[in-house]
Amino acid sequence: MGNCCRSPAAVAREDVKSNFSGRDHARKDSVSKQKPAITVLAGVPKDSIEEKYLVDRELGRGEFGVTYLCIDRGTRELLACKSISKRKLRTAVDIDDVRREVAIMKHLPKDSSIVSFKEACEDDNAVHLVMELCEGGELFDRIVARGHYTERAAAAVTRTILEVVQLCHKHGVIHRDLKPENFLFANKKENSPLKAIDFGLSIFFKPGERFSEIVGSPYYMAPEVLKRNYGPEIDIWSAGSLNKALHRQFFVESAKSLVQQMLEPDPKLRLTAKQVLGGGRWMRVIAEFLSVEEVEGIKEIFKRMDTDNDGIVSIEELKAVFGNVGSQLAESEVQMMLIEACHGARPFVSQSVRP
Repeated sequence: MGNCCRSPAAVAREDVKSNFSGRDHARKDSVSKQKPAITVLAGVPKDSIEEKYLVDRELGRGEFGVTYLCIDRGTRELLACKSISKRKLRTAVDIDDVRREVAIMKHLPKDSSIVSFKEACEDDNAVHLVMELCEGGELFDRIVARGHYTERAAAAVTRTILEVVQLCHKHGVIHRDLKPENFLFANKKENSPLKAIDFGLSIFFKPGERFSEIVGSPYYMAPEVLKRNYGPEIDIWSAGSLNKALHRQFFVESAKSLVQQMLEPDPKLRLTAKQVLGGGRWMRVIAEFLSVEEVEGIKEIFKRMDTDNDGIVSIEELKAVFGNVGSQLAESEVQMMLIEACHGARPFVSQSVRP
């Protein structure tokens, strides 16, 4: 029977043969001998990436780099390797861009909505960014395959994109290139997590700082980018444009209204990611897509928590719930949970939740 009963990933770990020869990054002529290779990353030993990873087939390519499937020789973990050719780093600006991309991927915390960054390597021919492998394909491909998303699926996708924006802005990063091609699904399942994978145009920012460089993809670009005077608000515009791309039309008024506020031409009046996700706005959108069965299920959970049937979950009742599952929380922790519930969960059910 051979390998027919084993997963493709398991087979790949044992049977893949490296065909990576640096052909996309190095020329077999005397150019590299005539002048020393540039150093892009400080403090990174210039070792061949093949010493640590088995680099195999090409997964995709962009203007500056090629992404390969690779396997950690020690752990046999399947990963992705984005190799950026030094031959294409012609200016100091190009080199700084690569350094900034690496710095940003190291700077951002681990999160389910962002591809996990493992390490950066460098040799004489290229800079290699090793990261989590996402095998579910591009968001763009699913949009094309479906023609459009259902309201509910589009809401879930947009929420993930907004979570990426919120995380970036919280940690002083503007993404600057939010588009379907820069999001991959972790696997091919219908409910696969969606992850941001490319921070090549991202930039660090400080509150109040403005930028003038025109970057991004025209369809998703905020108007102030063309005016060469912008800040983190451009990511919200791009997320709103992306949301529109997921739909043929909006069937739910709350979703339409929310996207209109994300596409507010005046960046000073445009909602922030925190405002979109908080204050019940997004919960109201999601709630309108719930089936009757799902709403009833949520109500049933509420009733089980509301032991005195007064329509309110008290601190004591919530503490009892956690106590029943063996988790002891301090009263301050319970109060904080209830405050969060008041801001986010109320639109789901008719009953109120308050401390």
